[in-house]
Formats: sequence, C-alpha cells, structure tokens
Amino acid sequence: MESHSHMHREQSHSHEHSHDHQGHSHDHGHGPCTGHGIDADNGVEGELDHLRTVLTAFTYYKTHALKRNHRRRHDYLSLPEHHKRLIPDLLDKINQVDRCIEKNMVLLKDIVKCAGMFMGIDPRVLVAEGARAKQKGGELPVTPMDMDKVQSTLKQFVRDWSEEGKAERDATYGPILEELNAIYSDIALEDRGRIRVLVPGAGLGRLAYDITRSGFSCQGNEFSFFMLLASNLILNRAAESGQYEIYPFVHSFSNIRSSAQQLTPIRIPDIVPSNLPSTADFSMAAGEFVEVYGDDKARHGTWDVVVTCFFIDTAANVLSYIETIHQILKPGGKWINIGPLLYHYEDMAGESSVELSLEEVKRVSCEIGFEFENEKTVNTTYTSNPQSMLKYVYESAFWTATKI
Repeated sequence: MESHSHMHREQSHSHEHSHDHQGHSHDHGHGPCTGHGIDADNGVEGELDHLRTVLTAFTYYKTHALKRNHRRRHDYLSLPEHHKRLIPDLLDKINQVDRCIEKNMVLLKDIVKCAGMFMGIDPRVLVAEGARAKQKGGELPVTPMDMDKVQSTLKQFVRDWSEEGKAERDATYGPILEELNAIYSDIALEDRGRIRVLVPGAGLGRLAYDITRSGFSCQGNEFSFFMLLASNLILNRAAESGQYEIYPFVHSFSNIRSSAQQLTPIRIPDIVPSNLPSTADFSMAAGEFVEVYGDDKARHGTWDVVVTCFFIDTAANVLSYIETIHQILKPGGKWINIGPLLYHYEDMAGESSVELSLEEVKRVSCEIGFEFENEKTVNTTYTSNPQSMLKYVYESAFWTATKI
C-alpha cells in the first residue's frame, strides 16, 4: 500500500476539538502522520500528552463501556418482578451489548497496536504512563469526554468506510467530487495528477482518498490523534473489505426503533483503500492547518484547489482559515466548501472564539480576494445513525470560490 502510506508530521498538535450538542456533533480533527518517531527534544511534550490521552482512551474503552452497560443490568434487576416479566428480553439485549463492546475493542486494539509502527513509539508505555498519571482511587484514567471521542471515532468509521455511510457520503462528498470533475472535465484522468488538492480536517481520509481515486493528487491534513491513528489503520493496514465488525450505536438506548437494528453489525472498510491511479499522489499531513500551511511561506500559492468539508467552523478565528486558504491557493485556484457554521470554540471555557454569520463569512471572503460561484444549500447529516428516530440535519452551505 505504498501509494498512500507516506504520512508525515508537519507540526505538533496538542488538543482535540469537537462540538457535541445534546448528542449530535461533527467531530473532526486536523491530519495523518509519520513514520518518524516523536522527538521530545523538539518541544512536542504537548503532542505526547495528547497522544498519551488518546491511546489511553482507546485502551480503556471496553472497561468503561462495560461498566456503563452494567448499570443498565443493575437497573433492570432492580425493577419490580411484574415489570421484569413485561420485558423479559431486555436482560438478553444488555448481555448482547457486552459482546458488541468486545467486538468494537478488536478494532480499537488494532488501532493502538498500529500506532507503535505509525508513531515510532511503544503504545503500551504511553498507556501505562497515562494510567498512572490519571488514575485516582480506583477510578478509570479516562474522562467522559475521552470516551465520547472514542465513540465519535466509531461513528466516523461508519460515515467514511462503511456501506451504511454511503448515503451520507453521497450527500456530502458527492457535490465536492462532482464539482471537481466539472471544473477539470477537459483533463483526462491520467493527466489530473498535476492538479494538487488539499483537504484540511480530513478525518478518516475517505474524501481525500476518493479525490485521489478521481485522478487528482491530494493531501489530507488532520490535527486529531483520534482521527490520525484510526485513519492510519484503515489507509495502511486494512487487508480486506469487511475486515472489522463494529457496533457504533450500542452506547445509547435512546431513539432506537428496534433492538435488532441496534445490534446489527456494521462491517468496515467497505473497500480496501488501494488501486489508486499511478499518476496521482495521496498523502496525509499532521498538524494544525494554519501552522502547517499558513505559517510556511514556501507553501503559499502552491495548491490548485482547497476543499473544506465540515471544517471552517472548527476555527477559533475563521478569518485566519479564510486568509490561509487564500494564501496557499495559486492565482485562479478554487476553494470548494460544504458545511454548517457550528463554531467549535463558542462557549468553550478558556478559549477565544470569533463567530461570523454565513453572510459575514462570504463578505469577508470577497474582501480577502475570493469570487463566489455555484452557491447552494445542501441538506446533510453528520455521523448519524441511519436507523435512529432522531437525526440532526444541517442546511450546509456549498460554494466554489475563485482566488482573484
């Protein structure tokens, strides 16, 4: 899988940002990594801390999830006998969820195991350090937020690498791929490798992979180790389609239409990410978008297209994102965007945040030097359970803008 195993670290990354409102979120980090080891002498202690937290969260997922599920068992057994007789199957379902959690752990163990080769470290050492540092009085060395992020990662696998996620991908990635193919319709697939496309906030890498499969040279940029380590497994280690059986929707019993649907396995990946055009390059770069691309003047004016998918609202200052996108594009380069404005740092303690309306985002972008075209609204979900009684639908803004 050499065609896309060249991941490289561009910058240190020390925190993950996500936004979760009442159980809905779009969690995206920013970028894949390297075969180089982590050099603590290069001022990356923050990166090591974040990596330690992520590896510890993956490792303790099963213990935490089983403990939470056992509370359901306890609550069932505490019911009056005549109520238990009305729902005799519930205890069996709770026991089945234990087995589903075990299946999820098979995937997460492989993510942790592959992290060693990926990062040039022994993940067991970092997890042991994390456990010692955080474990108090018999409590698990992970926070509820850590576990939310692990569960979000499982849902990201559905979105990016399952047959069940295809409808969501078609709604969200489809317009981007159609636009790219329309813009470069006069260039044959074998000649598209000279067109360089950047996807910041690439998550688990499916969009960047699909863009490369269309013939373009594409680099994904990712910031979160939750995403980086998980994408490394799928992009570089997946041996066959359907290799893993996961159950991402067993952690909540709310808004479930049927237990059978909730306990149905989802198999990933739907395809083995290989067979890319030999004329196109595919890579992933780790680090914070503005630091990696905006602060490096050698990268300015070098990209033909920047694709932002559910990304611009991850900024503490969206103006810096827009400015950086403009700087790194070639004259006449294209910015393709799709997504809402669910600002991740809004109301986050200790973080500054600038939130603009869609109208203001467009006005500022024009002043910075973009000309908008092909604007529309696309209704999309984000890592939603296709069978749930509750879905959050974003009226996502889609546009193509040209650097003038």
